[in-house]
Amino acid sequence: LAVKHHHARSQGSMERVLSGVARLGVGVAGVSFIGGQCLYNVEGGHRAVIFDQIRGVLPTPVSEGTGIRIPIIQTPIIMDVRSRPREIKSVTGTKDLQMVNIYLRVLSRPREDKLPTIYQTLGTNFDDRVLPSLGNEVLKSVVAQYNADQLLSMREQIS
Repeated sequence: LAVKHHHARSQGSMERVLSGVARLGVGVAGVSFIGGQCLYNVEGGHRAVIFDQIRGVLPTPVSEGTGIRIPIIQTPIIMDVRSRPREIKSVTGTKDLQMVNIYLRVLSRPREDKLPTIYQTLGTNFDDRVLPSLGNEVLKSVVAQYNADQLLSMREQIS
C-alpha cells in the first residue's frame, strides 16, 4: 500500500512538471511567432517605406536597424539607397546626321526623404523606369550639338 501511494504521488508530480514544460514551450512559441510578425530588419544602405492598410504610405522612411510593425496592417517595403552604376546605350544622330553608338554611365541613388513619394509614383524599380528615358534624352540633346568628327576629337570635353 505504501509503495502504490508513493508511485501515484511521483506520477502526479511528473505530470505537473511536464504540464509546466508544455505551457512554457507554447508560451515561447507564441512569443517568437508574435515577435517574428512584429519585427523587421532594415540592412545597411537600405531604408524602409511603411505601407499602412489604414493610412496608406507613411511619410517618413525608416532607417537601418530593427523596426516594429503592426502585423497585417503594416508592411515594410525595403528600398536600396546606395549609389548604383548604370550604363545607358543609345544610337543617336549627330549635327551632320551621322548615326553614332554612344554609352552613358550614370551613378544614381534616390533621395531618402523622397522615398515614400518615389514608391507611390514609380514603385521599387524606379531606376529602371526613369533612367533609360532620361539618359536617352540627355544623350540625344548633347550629341545633336556636334558633328561626328567633333565627337571624336573633343571626347574629353564633351563627357
